[in-house]
Amino acid sequence: MIKTTLSSLWISQVMRGGRLALVAVLLLNATPVLAVDLLDDASYESVPGEMVADPIEPLNRAFFAFNDTFYLWVLDPVASGYSMILPEDIRGCVDNFFYNLAEPVRAVNCLLQGRISDSGIVLTRFVINSVFGVFGLADAAAHEFKLDPVHAAFGETLAVWGVGDGLYLVVPFFGPSTARDFLGVGVDTFAMTTYYPWRDDDMTLVSLAIAQRVNTTSLHLGEYQDMKSMSFDPYIAFRSGYFQMRSKRRQHGQPVDEAQLGN
Repeated sequence: MIKTTLSSLWISQVMRGGRLALVAVLLLNATPVLAVDLLDDASYESVPGEMVADPIEPLNRAFFAFNDTFYLWVLDPVASGYSMILPEDIRGCVDNFFYNLAEPVRAVNCLLQGRISDSGIVLTRFVINSVFGVFGLADAAAHEFKLDPVHAAFGETLAVWGVGDGLYLVVPFFGPSTARDFLGVGVDTFAMTTYYPWRDDDMTLVSLAIAQRVNTTSLHLGEYQDMKSMSFDPYIAFRSGYFQMRSKRRQHGQPVDEAQLGN
């Protein structure tokens, strides 16, 4: 009886973990945002020490092709239809809401990285936008109080602690990452779901993650296609662009464009 109960509990936790992993992939996908950086000529400057070994390139290329097909045939058409229904201003508000919802996790990561001042800025932004920005629908902190967004993620926290990247990965439905950074994505996502009002409803979690993914994509329509048309080898371009984007995000103390913040 006890064994059966424990077995059922273990299975339910594994299934919930799988659903949370799906939320992580849907919630924090970086591909549409990555294209914004890659369209900038500065993205092709070398970043010393940023490139990571790619020992499973054939497999990564297969996943890249899969993601490309998914984006062009599923995500982009859905996001395009969605953009015809909702005006850009409203979609921008939705984007602001989800970004604001993740601010407590960014604040904790700042603390774990020893960035005390940045942590205070993130918490201040969260309070201001939650109150004056109507639950984060508007970025009043940036527009009225000149408090620019601050990037922080657990992947960066692990880097500060001395954990290496491991290997380069292309994750299905997600895009470019590294073993360390994708682990960080999972930790950040789990941390966020602990305080979501709908945290006990897995279906709502997944539905909202899909909605956020579609909304974010709708704000960057055409950029992925532009990037591909400019690249001799899109796989190499996106791999290089991932490290360029990551390096830019971690240049703390400089203004960061909120459109480039994905995690």
